[in-house]
Amino acid sequence: MKVELTRYRVKKGKSTKVDEWLDFLNRHMDEVLVTLEGEKMYVETILREHLNGDEYLYWYSVRGEGGIEVEESTHWIDKKHLQYWDECIDASYGSIDLKTEVVMIPQKVRASMDF
Repeated sequence: MKVELTRYRVKKGKSTKVDEWLDFLNRHMDEVLVTLEGEKMYVETILREHLNGDEYLYWYSVRGEGGIEVEESTHWIDKKHLQYWDECIDASYGSIDLKTEVVMIPQKVRASMDF
């Protein structure tokens, strides 16, 4: 099992496009959830922060091993998601992976995850 929290910086001037992107994901949640299964993604959450004049998106995830990467997906929802990503995420910033220190998942929840 992998538990991750990663920070990405949003390109300047793309806040409105990020609004559209997050709204798109929320409006198409049934299709989004279908794609998570192939990724062995049990939990995926996007958080947003404005800090010192910059905007950041954080991805929090709990996933099993051996799932496909979103870039490998042929599902239309993932292709659209990646289009938004390319338009909104500042590649020059890279990504910042926060260090996982403690994972608290009750045993009955862990048991339902297919590792």
